Amino acid sequence: MHPVLIQIGPITIYSFGAMVALAFLVAYWLSVAEFRRRGIPKPKDVASTLLMLAFIGGLAGAKLFHLLEHPEEFMDNPVGAVISPAGLTFHGGFLVATALFLVYLRRRRLPVWRIADAIAPALILAYGIGRIGCHLAGDGDYGIPTDLPWAVTYPQGTVPTLARLNPELRRRYEELFPGRPVPEDIPVHPTPIYEFLASVAIFALLWRLRTRLQPEGRLFALYLVLAGTERFLVEFIRLNPLYWGLSQAQWVSLLAIGLGLFVWWRLRPSRPVRQAGSA
Repeated sequence: MHPVLIQIGPITIYSFGAMVALAFLVAYWLSVAEFRRRGIPKPKDVASTLLMLAFIGGLAGAKLFHLLEHPEEFMDNPVGAVISPAGLTFHGGFLVATALFLVYLRRRRLPVWRIADAIAPALILAYGIGRIGCHLAGDGDYGIPTDLPWAVTYPQGTVPTLARLNPELRRRYEELFPGRPVPEDIPVHPTPIYEFLASVAIFALLWRLRTRLQPEGRLFALYLVLAGTERFLVEFIRLNPLYWGLSQAQWVSLLAIGLGLFVWWRLRPSRPVRQAGSA
């Protein structure tokens, strides 16, 4: 893959950082457009503030949850593990950023559900773009070994698929394909591509429904269900530690799905009261 996108003298632009920046820009543009359509006051200011909170909370939460999932990294090198740009967990960043969003919206007395609906399509599309960054960087978000025709390798990734450098991946290959010689570069599921394609499909659906679903909050509820389902399923073919049979991301996904279903039910359109004697 291509961890380094462009290098001009001492200036290095990393593919993951470039895709994250693109994801933020796309999310900002879509959010401003939706804020204006939905009548949110000062749409650019609100979008800019939410973007800043997403960056701060997302980075802090992503790093925190990654270290909770991989405590050995913190134990080996506490300072290096905290300040390293590698090792970020999306659902951790999402949870912390969401908490900051709620505090900000409550203090500004802005309509929470209207804004949640407005940013739902942007969130899933930005997530998909970020996954392209993971694919280009080869940062370990790829899946388990496979012999499917579209399998990929990441020999130059930040977490390479080379058998001699990735003992966990080698062990999984030996489990999945007993008796086969382990290749020098182990082919794996391109799960970032799977997630990108799923995110684009979810975005297309949410974008189509954004003017139809009522009352406010139901579009965001649908986002939680679909995004949670996508992540829950893809985790079955990823390399992550398990807790009581599921990965940390899957437990968070189940929480998102459950919350989305509850909000969907709680905000169901009220039915008109039938008059006595009416047919």
